[in-house]
Amino acid sequence: MADLDDLTGPTVRPRRLRTTPALRRMVAETSVEARQLVLPLFVREGIDAPVPISSMPGVVQHTRDTLKAAVAEAAELGLGGVMLFGIPATKDATGSGALDPDGILNAAIADVVGEVGDAVTVMADLCLDEFTDHGHCGVVDAQGRVDNDATLRLYAAMAQAQAAAGVHMVGPSGMMDGQVSVIRAALDADAHTDVSILAYSAKYASAFYGPFREAVDSSLQGDRRTYQQDPANALEGVREALLDVEQGADLVMVKPALAYLDVVRQVRDAVDVPVAAYNISGEYAMVEAAAANGWIDREPAILETLTSIRRAGADVILTYWASEAARLLAR
Repeated sequence: MADLDDLTGPTVRPRRLRTTPALRRMVAETSVEARQLVLPLFVREGIDAPVPISSMPGVVQHTRDTLKAAVAEAAELGLGGVMLFGIPATKDATGSGALDPDGILNAAIADVVGEVGDAVTVMADLCLDEFTDHGHCGVVDAQGRVDNDATLRLYAAMAQAQAAAGVHMVGPSGMMDGQVSVIRAALDADAHTDVSILAYSAKYASAFYGPFREAVDSSLQGDRRTYQQDPANALEGVREALLDVEQGADLVMVKPALAYLDVVRQVRDAVDVPVAAYNISGEYAMVEAAAANGWIDREPAILETLTSIRRAGADVILTYWASEAARLLAR
């Protein structure tokens, strides 16, 4: 036993709270739970077996049947939701397939809602880029510029079509000015007042979208810098989120996540609705590529990535690892 006369005072040792796994879990400031995760899923028209996406190992373009199975698994795992993206067999200048009740995305919404009911939140991307032959998020004018107001009219009709198919939440991702207001009005006018809106409020013109464009067979030529946000701007992202809340957004989103964790935090501090962040395809692909080369430990890297997004302030995370992460968290 130490001589009490030799003790000069307590030694501050934060490491005491790190000594065992149980103690670390008990005092952890940030947690990731399956209910906070949303799984993005791709469904492609005209295929009879899933098609692997080469730049996103483990992710596929689903058939309608395999999509239903993936959503049923998401519900069993306790995920918060799924976000559906449709890939049509044909495209045109106005993205008419997005409005067609029998189009691939609306049919898929009806499929999965019929499969799982409200056991998991069924969300759908509300944007024209997968459906247009030019690959932009809206209709373009004679000069090749995206026509904001003409696009809004199509977004309103697309929202009504998705709601009629049974969607629980729409995700307008085109970054058109006024999109949330127009969509909310269209849903309410069509007696779909319970359908909620996850607004892609701060969606940046990022270099990390490349694998996603393979996933949706994008036809884009050029870029979307005239309507997606400049990566240099954080305050603009906060301003856009506040505008979307004012217009009726139920949740707001920052996309991408990892390169914009500062924006996630600033938006979280500014708004009084839940904040989502999209852990996008390029972020997923980087981890998968590094793990495949043996450069990082894959499973801890997945959980560390998701924890960092939660720590920055995201209440909800869209991630291609959602199902796998739920299993890891349940260990």
